Amino acid sequence: MALNDQEVQAQIKQMMAFIEQEANEKAEEIDAKAEEEFNIEKGRLVQQQRVKIMEYYERKEKQVELQKKIQNSNLMNQARLKVLKAREDHLKSLIEEARKQLGKVTSDRTRYKKTLEGLIAQGLFLLLEPEVTLRCRQQDIDLVRDAWPEAVEAYRSATGGKKDVKINVDTENFLPPDVSGGVELMAQNNKFVVENTLESRLDLMSQQMVPELRTTLFGRNPNRKFTD
Repeated sequence: MALNDQEVQAQIKQMMAFIEQEANEKAEEIDAKAEEEFNIEKGRLVQQQRVKIMEYYERKEKQVELQKKIQNSNLMNQARLKVLKAREDHLKSLIEEARKQLGKVTSDRTRYKKTLEGLIAQGLFLLLEPEVTLRCRQQDIDLVRDAWPEAVEAYRSATGGKKDVKINVDTENFLPPDVSGGVELMAQNNKFVVENTLESRLDLMSQQMVPELRTTLFGRNPNRKFTD
């Protein structure tokens, strides 16, 4: 049977309503799926950024910790250097004080003469030359003339009489005025020189005694395995 216009319109409306319902349901399904995918992607991105942020701050913490260690190490090294410098300054002041006391050695002429005998004899053993010239302070000329025969005798005796030496005392050239005492011994036209002044002996002794002085003043260094 043929449908009248009213029935046709009714069916069209029904079909349009069905299509609209299907479209709405499909749209809701797409929206739900899109929302789900959005949330998943958002969670993935958030987690990814969280990991990056954590790694960034972990690196920062390690850098800060490393900088603190470096700074502490630098501060410890600076403190150690200051301590070492203070110790060296103290040693130098002690040696300088000893240098100032050298003048007192010559005040007792009897003891100073014995000192000159030892210094001359030691120089003779170092040179082992048949002729030696002695140079001293101008005010020590007489003492040196009195001292060298004993020094030569000690030299001869120690060598079993096999070594003899002629001594000349330089009466024209003298040791500088700032020298506290002692002698210089020269041989072969000043080709060989032994400096045995009080200052040179103090310098030599201070160099040899520095390790012992450090131990006496500051205690043994626990980081040193050997003491020689």
